[in-house]
Amino acid sequence: MDDATGARSATSETSNPFTSVPIEVSVCVGKARPLIRDLVALGENAVLPLDKTVDDPVELYVGDRLIARGMLEEKDDAASGQLVVRLTEVIDLQTGH
Repeated sequence: MDDATGARSATSETSNPFTSVPIEVSVCVGKARPLIRDLVALGENAVLPLDKTVDDPVELYVGDRLIARGMLEEKDDAASGQLVVRLTEVIDLQTGH
């Protein structure tokens, strides 16, 4: 990053109070479409198949708007067991692509 870009970023962050407002990002790993009778019959340890595989990208949403895609990974500190998302595609919010 050059000095001009860094200066612009710092200026826009300090001049816009909304940049420090937290937002919730949802990560969708897949969807299931069971029949209602199958859904109400689910119990502990039941398995609900999703429409994705373990290696498929996940989708990141703010509200109902897709903002990015990525791959689930375990945090470098494997002892924590925390999941992270490595972004592989960021959607251009102007064009939606």
